Amino acid sequence: MASSIKMPSKSCVSSSFIPFIVLLLLLLVSFAVLDQHHFNGFQRIFKALDHDEHIDRLSEEPVKFGKIEDGLARARASIRRAAISSREFGGSIKEEDFVPSGDVYHNAKAFYQSYIEMEKRLKIWTYAEGELPIIHGGPKADIYSIEGQFIDEMEDERNPFRARRPDEAHVFFLPISVANMVKYFYRPNMTDYHGPMKRITADYINIISNKYEYWNRSLGADHFMVSCHDWAPYVSKADPRLYANSIRAMCNAKHLEGFKPGTERNPPGSPPPRRRLSLPAAAPSSPPEHRPSSPSFAAGPTATSGRSPQTWKGKDGDVLVYEYLPRGLSYDDLMRKARYCLCPSGYEVASPRIVEAIFAGCVPVIISEGYPLPFSDVLDWSKFSVEIAVENVTEIKNILRGISERGYEELRGRVLEVQRHFVLHRPAKRFDVVHMVLHSIWLRRLNLRLGY
Repeated sequence: MASSIKMPSKSCVSSSFIPFIVLLLLLLVSFAVLDQHHFNGFQRIFKALDHDEHIDRLSEEPVKFGKIEDGLARARASIRRAAISSREFGGSIKEEDFVPSGDVYHNAKAFYQSYIEMEKRLKIWTYAEGELPIIHGGPKADIYSIEGQFIDEMEDERNPFRARRPDEAHVFFLPISVANMVKYFYRPNMTDYHGPMKRITADYINIISNKYEYWNRSLGADHFMVSCHDWAPYVSKADPRLYANSIRAMCNAKHLEGFKPGTERNPPGSPPPRRRLSLPAAAPSSPPEHRPSSPSFAAGPTATSGRSPQTWKGKDGDVLVYEYLPRGLSYDDLMRKARYCLCPSGYEVASPRIVEAIFAGCVPVIISEGYPLPFSDVLDWSKFSVEIAVENVTEIKNILRGISERGYEELRGRVLEVQRHFVLHRPAKRFDVVHMVLHSIWLRRLNLRLGY
């Protein structure tokens, strides 16, 4: 059943958003149960494509869907047809175009058709209210730079998804930078870390909701924010509607902290700024036959509860675990030469190690609790990564040695296939990280039916 939002009556509606960094955000995509194999991963969003269920409302009068919802209905029907079609793509596809295919996707045809529909229809309105540096700005050269890069992309006149008028928009972007809030307002020994930032966020929503009708008519359901700072989930509680209804694209998303897979997006962490843009390693990584059969973990201490990969520190030459990398060793070289790269949680939940591993052509070994994987709406992580429960970290070596040579080669080949979805371009390019983030927002919007 599609998500429903209670709508206020008309009288309630007021009259009157580079160095190497990318923190990826992605949305969960779903489809009606027609073929269990092909729709795995698509059942979460399009839960009732065959039903025209009206949104809940306060009045007894039926809701009439407008032009935007009519277009979304056509998009959903088109995606459904593609998902169950036995035909291969062809005809209008240009030779240079990338066409998703293979096991790395839950349903490559549904994803491709959804992406095409997004390019054809999606329009985003970015609110102009607010001043730098908290609004319309953000870091562009650190581990939180997705905020600044994404805001810039949304406000770039070359962005084909920019709405010319707010009444043609499918979604509305709140260009707030939580990272800059922390930078300018946090002070050591503060007793209320989140309070000032919550007040700024609440004030911003109050401004746009009093000035425009768009927030009030959907109770924030078609609005979204993007952040990779650890405190973003707490700041988003500034307004109950932002927390409950809006699309929150946050790297540090955890089920225990209220993350809702059907409505929220979570990006993967991003590597530190070592290159001009977030691209796979410039130096070629070692081919499979030249990689020793050992995982490599070369990073600072982790905060995974219970047992940690640190239990392997200095104990086995095949499992290289360092709290701090010894002088003379190269972090990038270790990852490029390793077959498996351990990716435990960071101090919060998200970790840049997953993206670093993918860029190095190293199979990610994910060790985390309650962390929904990035792009899991579209990507089937079981096809290009290994997931090990925290309580089984002492069995890492046995688990990885149990993977055959052919199994490893298949995993690594698929890692190389998904690299393009984690790359940052400015301006953004088809299927890169910015567009994958937008696709996740698009999928969430497809799951809503709003009365306009």
